Amino acid sequence: MRVLLVGSGGREHAMAAAIARSPALEALFIAPGNPGTAALGTNVAIAVDDVPALLAFAKAERIDLVVPGPEAPLVAGLADACRDAGIPCAGPSRAAAELEGSKSFTKEVCDAASIPTARWERFDAAAPALDFVRRRGAPIVIKADGLAAGKGVVVAMTVAEAEEAIRSMMDDATLGAAGQSVVIEECLMGDEVSLFAFCADETAVLIGAAQDHKRIGEGDTGPNTGGMGAVSPPAGFDRARQEGALDLLVRPMLAEMARRGTPFRGVIFAGLMLTADGPKLIEYNVRFGDPEAQALLIRLQSDLLPALASVAAGTLDAADIRFSDDHSISIVLAARGYPGKPAAGGVIAGLEQAEAQPGVHIFHAGTKRNDQGQLVAAGGRVLTVCATGATLGEARSRAYNAIPAIQWEDAIWRRDIGDRALRAATENPSH
Repeated sequence: MRVLLVGSGGREHAMAAAIARSPALEALFIAPGNPGTAALGTNVAIAVDDVPALLAFAKAERIDLVVPGPEAPLVAGLADACRDAGIPCAGPSRAAAELEGSKSFTKEVCDAASIPTARWERFDAAAPALDFVRRRGAPIVIKADGLAAGKGVVVAMTVAEAEEAIRSMMDDATLGAAGQSVVIEECLMGDEVSLFAFCADETAVLIGAAQDHKRIGEGDTGPNTGGMGAVSPPAGFDRARQEGALDLLVRPMLAEMARRGTPFRGVIFAGLMLTADGPKLIEYNVRFGDPEAQALLIRLQSDLLPALASVAAGTLDAADIRFSDDHSISIVLAARGYPGKPAAGGVIAGLEQAEAQPGVHIFHAGTKRNDQGQLVAAGGRVLTVCATGATLGEARSRAYNAIPAIQWEDAIWRRDIGDRALRAATENPSH
């Protein structure tokens, strides 16, 4: 198969590594890719949301399967364009991608399909939104209705924080068009986990689950980021509970999307809160998460490429999807200043030494080559250091022990990724 993978982050590097192992692969192209993916295939200088250019390339190179990594090309209609041209695409249509493109759309689907989720209201102007939070009080959750690159959610612990978030999104337009409407939700309490499944129309096949660490600071402090690390599987959320969550929160959504005439094909990422009343949906994303994909895909034992092809073809029932029983962890190395303005241009070395350690995998995200051919930082989240192990403790030790081999003076990272899961496992050994 000739494959076009769309994206340039750590998620896409991990996907490229899995696809490159397939005996069914003839050629792999990554648009635009990064220095890590360049070792696995051919990088192509096309932006992720340039649908006409991506389609033209797919036609010219006789691509057999397009694999979207991030959400932007899906919301821009990449899958629709591919299907109109007769090119299989392992991602949802623009209409189905609204599950991620609009928080209020997802809530409407949940209500129609009786999917447990937080109580919510949508607002198109700041004044009524401010009045609402003053009446409801805190804690309360403010979400930009549109796509905001993982930065559109504020869990406000005080009314003042909620007011600031509303004004920032709606009056100051800090998130652009994404924040012109907001969804305000009750604040659910419990452990947050990420559930992943391959979906084709009304069929869902479990991939697995991970637990992300969203905040920049240790102890889950500071502003939200795109994700600073993940563990897989989460403590206390075994495969039986994951399958139960699929039945409760994913399969009814697929049935409702089919009923609406907009069936879903692709990877669904359901963000869940494990509340005292059972799992409740926080949000859907229509692709693998980052850094969850990195932690998940290093545990993959089966061939990813046929599974993706079966998603595109709607023949998911026959897919072979197997993961090891290992535990895994991903730790994001970000650039100093992230999630604000990150330091750029710092030279990075020592990756080979770090990755030579047992069970360790390193994925590029915000990197590039400078004019001298040196690897340098070129983004907020720059590298993801991952490891597997028989236990989470072993995987965690391997990943953290590998980081000192990386020479990059602007690197920042959380030193407590997996701590909460380790505590939970110690307190509940049966988990």
